Amino acid sequence: MTNQQGIAVSRQASARRPRRKLSGTLLAASLAVMVAQIANALPGALNGEFQITFNAFGSQLTWITAAFMIPVVVFELTFGVLGDKFGHRKLVLGGAGLIVIGSLICFTAPNIMMMWIGSALNGLGAGAIYPASLALIAATSKTMAERIRGIAIWAGFLSAGSALSPLLGGLFAGFGSWRPAYLAVAVFALAALLVAVLRAVETEKAASRRPDLWGQITFAVGLIALLFGLVQGPEAGWSSPYVLAGLIGGVALLAIFIIIELKVEEPLLDLRLFLNRRFTVSSIVAVVGMFAFLGACFSTSMWLGPVQHQNALYLGLLFLLLQGPTFVLSGVVGRLQARVDSRWLLTAGFLLMAVGAWIMSGFDVTNRSITPFVVPTLLVGLGFALTLSPMTAMAVNAVPRQQAGMASATTNMLRDLGFALGPVIVGAVALSSAGGHLLAALPGSGLAAEQLGAATQIAQLGGPLAVNSLPEGAPGSAAGELAMQALGSGFTSAYLVIAIAALAAALLAFIGLHGSKEQTEQLVD
Repeated sequence: MTNQQGIAVSRQASARRPRRKLSGTLLAASLAVMVAQIANALPGALNGEFQITFNAFGSQLTWITAAFMIPVVVFELTFGVLGDKFGHRKLVLGGAGLIVIGSLICFTAPNIMMMWIGSALNGLGAGAIYPASLALIAATSKTMAERIRGIAIWAGFLSAGSALSPLLGGLFAGFGSWRPAYLAVAVFALAALLVAVLRAVETEKAASRRPDLWGQITFAVGLIALLFGLVQGPEAGWSSPYVLAGLIGGVALLAIFIIIELKVEEPLLDLRLFLNRRFTVSSIVAVVGMFAFLGACFSTSMWLGPVQHQNALYLGLLFLLLQGPTFVLSGVVGRLQARVDSRWLLTAGFLLMAVGAWIMSGFDVTNRSITPFVVPTLLVGLGFALTLSPMTAMAVNAVPRQQAGMASATTNMLRDLGFALGPVIVGAVALSSAGGHLLAALPGSGLAAEQLGAATQIAQLGGPLAVNSLPEGAPGSAAGELAMQALGSGFTSAYLVIAIAALAAALLAFIGLHGSKEQTEQLVD
């Protein structure tokens, strides 16, 4: 072999090494985020099963989902800072380990409280994985094209986890018990941890950054207090002292958080990011649009689960239409992003969501067929497929490469804030409306005195879901049909709110991004 041939071979090998690093890191990040999303979406198909197993009512079911999303939202910005300082790969490893532990707790949970604890640990692990996995991809990409392609694949695996999760839960619940689904999540998380150990490369560290302690405290306590008030309001009453304390205290602490972030040198949330128009619009769209999407998922889960008591397997199959298109179309969306302005993709996607939710707002709760859900859930799923990756890429690409951790953590936090608000606000709208409707209908229902008294007392304590789940012949069970109709009315109102939110996101994307430019230049090493 000549010297020139040797040099050529050496150059080819050197060129392949960065590609192997990129592909290995992309694989590890994508698998980790898929596992995190499986843990996230699993309760979607199992709310009906949880109600039966733990004899749970409205807010208790909402807290299973909220217990996951709260640590995700609360600590996601801090994880972005810690990833920049210590390395994002370490956060992926730690997050996967927490999901192993949390899923095992859910697998063995003897009561609803242990489910909340397991879900919270899963959420803490996912909160580390979401920004860290995305930052790994952004930081190891050498060109804008590589970054866009990597983010599209990451988003596809994210949605694949969402699609597989309810199907996984539905299969296990349909053939015996929902519990082994969480054991499977623990196994998947362990596998993702091993892949990250063997294949992922660490990112460069920014050792000068330090945690914003007071910002983290005010943000965490403020958001938890606000969400607590929103979850408990429908059952305790919006004028309840502790509900009002949560709502008012939460808003006040979040206002203090903003003041702190404007003054500290190294903020948890760099508000200067919002000076960029595309970043700001995409951030607002992320909150509103993802509220609409997960609100639709939660409403569908509650409608077919605790309200109609459908087989969890049917719900899992239906969720494939909600979550599957993003995985199936990830390559198509990635190519569209290279050719079509994100403004058009976001507008079209949220319009599809609005149409789907509007169709579902006209459904009759006494119709137990799942066939009417096929078209609208597919529309919502297609809309989500068109929006997730462009929304994420737009935010991350709007900032310099060295701020990838902060930008990815911020856009993930805002997206997940929308996800957290979806079940909470939709549940509040639906259950408040249903509770008022049922209590107003009971006095003139003509029920026997003993049935009327029991139904009224149960409705006041546990809401319409508690009355709807009473076994035949039990005191108060004669009001079951009234409770179902009340719940149907409540969730059709919720679907209408979802449609309005999706339409607002579409209009904001169309108008707010008009005239702004996509970033197309090459990234530097």
